[in-house]
Amino acid sequence: MPLVADTVADTAERLATQGRTRRSQASVEGREFVAMVAACMAMAALSIDVMLPAFSEMREEFGLASDSTAVSWVITAFFLGLAVGQLVYGPLSDRFGRKRLLYAGMVVYTASAVASAFMPTLAGLIVCRVAWGAGAAAPRSLALAMVRDAHGGERMARTMSMVMATFVLVPVFAPGLGSLAMEVAPWRIVFWIPVVAVLALMVWFVRLPETLPVERRRSVSPAALREAFQAVIRTRQTVAFGLVVTCLFGVMTSFIGSFEIIVDDVYDQADSFAILFGLLACTLGVGSVLSARLVMRIGLHRLVRAVICYVVGVAATLTVVATLADGEPPLWLFLVLLAGLLPGISMLMPNANTAAMTPLPHVAGMAAAVLGTVSTAGGALLGSVIDSAFDGSVRPFAYGAVVLTGLAAAAIFVVAGRPQPSAS
Repeated sequence: MPLVADTVADTAERLATQGRTRRSQASVEGREFVAMVAACMAMAALSIDVMLPAFSEMREEFGLASDSTAVSWVITAFFLGLAVGQLVYGPLSDRFGRKRLLYAGMVVYTASAVASAFMPTLAGLIVCRVAWGAGAAAPRSLALAMVRDAHGGERMARTMSMVMATFVLVPVFAPGLGSLAMEVAPWRIVFWIPVVAVLALMVWFVRLPETLPVERRRSVSPAALREAFQAVIRTRQTVAFGLVVTCLFGVMTSFIGSFEIIVDDVYDQADSFAILFGLLACTLGVGSVLSARLVMRIGLHRLVRAVICYVVGVAATLTVVATLADGEPPLWLFLVLLAGLLPGISMLMPNANTAAMTPLPHVAGMAAAVLGTVSTAGGALLGSVIDSAFDGSVRPFAYGAVVLTGLAAAAIFVVAGRPQPSAS
């Protein structure tokens, strides 16, 4: 009788586990899961874009010159924290699951944002922004790991493109939201908007499924971590496409960090910044929607190769125009070229991330952490170098864009080699 009871109990437990697995799989197939992953990605974007309209007030309060680029360190510091934090959350999530580490990061995010709101000096604010970025690293890296848990190959690329199409709503509306809030409150209100948003998400994410089953979790012993790390850095496809994402992220961070001062100092259109930034952000959404439609039709690697040629062409055109116009092309032409460049980047980034993650489903947390750290830190530093070269014209941005997209193209066509088969 005890044997029969044990057998019945084992069968019941197995059926219950299968039921939970089916429910979890169904939940990661739905639109709500895509929206949740997009919200994870958006937490970092909101922490950046909502405060862009406050740069002028920051310069004034911290005693900087009206054309100083020092405030861009508020962005760079956040990216550096975002980069380092991913090395913590990713590997730990391979052991303890994605959801626990997600909530831990959101707690750090909230505390650092509140501290930023009260910081009286620029140096102190930069320190808080590093910690804030470290908190945002959890949703940033775990979003990629959760999608890899659920999907592979073109299906993952399509899901990531849908996530990007949803996530892009943040840069469309965040600067305008920041400007509107500053009309009725002191400029530090921009620090409180992300606090309210993350508290709301913590309530919503109760419904988020745990995408990493217990049987797929890994040890966090030094030997296991070393094995996982080596699996990432020895995978040629992962390294190559990690370089692609880093270069493209450098272009994006340079655009975010320098567009405000270009609009103000080069074109004297500071009042139009939020509108222009929002319109250009809409083009990112267009690229993501196109990517989601095309990747299932023509395949991941063919799409990446085609789009990188297009992006390099647009960046080269921008460079020629900037040079011939002595660094100050007509505003409409500069915006048109940006509206051509940004959708290409938004098509490439989710697909390059997918190509990098595809061979490594067994160490998805570590892979997401390493890729996220390298691309975020490298991209932020590359963008900062371009921003610091600002000379009152659009030349530094144009030259930086063509160099970085050229390096990305080289990685795709020379380093990546033959694509590895998708892993499920």
